[in-house]
Amino acid sequence: MSDDNAPAMDYDEHERTYEGFINFSKVGTIAVINIVICLIMFGFGGTTAVVFGWLMLIATMVASAIGLALGDSGWIPPTAVTVLTIVLAILTV
Repeated sequence: MSDDNAPAMDYDEHERTYEGFINFSKVGTIAVINIVICLIMFGFGGTTAVVFGWLMLIATMVASAIGLALGDSGWIPPTAVTVLTIVLAILTV
């Protein structure tokens, strides 16, 4: 039984939802990579690495929120924080 009274597809809304999902996936993946690096700093670093690890975790949350709000270029802030975290991890661990 077909439904001839079904509304037409809202393709603009589908595209917007898909773009939001892709942005969330990018930002989330970068944030998880940064969290893993911070966990490595906690596990193998000294007091300085633990302090920097906590600071970078807080910075990751802030950068991820900013990245989700930016849209298509939202991967840039968490990537910058991740690069800084990698540098700090190399110097402190």
